[in-house]
Amino acid sequence: MIAWEYERKFLVRPGALPPLPRGKRIAQAYLGFEPVVRVRLEDDRGVLTVKGPGLAARREVNVQIPPEAAEALLEMRVEGTAVIRKTRHLVLHGGHVWEVDVFDDPFRGLVTAEVELKHPEEDIELPPWVGAEVTHRPQFQNASLARAGKIPILPPADS
Repeated sequence: MIAWEYERKFLVRPGALPPLPRGKRIAQAYLGFEPVVRVRLEDDRGVLTVKGPGLAARREVNVQIPPEAAEALLEMRVEGTAVIRKTRHLVLHGGHVWEVDVFDDPFRGLVTAEVELKHPEEDIELPPWVGAEVTHRPQFQNASLARAGKIPILPPADS
């Protein structure tokens, strides 16, 4: 599927989240960065994604692949990069579905929330548990996390 993706990304304020619904396990890795080529294993479903340039808005192509192929491609990731493992919880707030990602090691402690928009100027109601917006901070993109292998320096609490 070929589509434009418009999204905003936030850090989640520690201890502010309500109880989360059951989530799905995700493992993802990167096969390239220019363009971004990502392989993802979501529970028992494989997806290969190519993303165009951009942060808040970019073109994206997703192709379903067999889970066995996704597992093999995770091992073929760019040398020196981390596999990102996380649990994704879907939370409804203000008429939007928020994807709350709780990361595992080596990113344990990082919790982000993303919301997809219909268009880049769409107004949204922010949940009380979101903190700093990191949409335009490339170090918080999953591809950057995979390259760094650690949590980026978090912005001050008031940003």
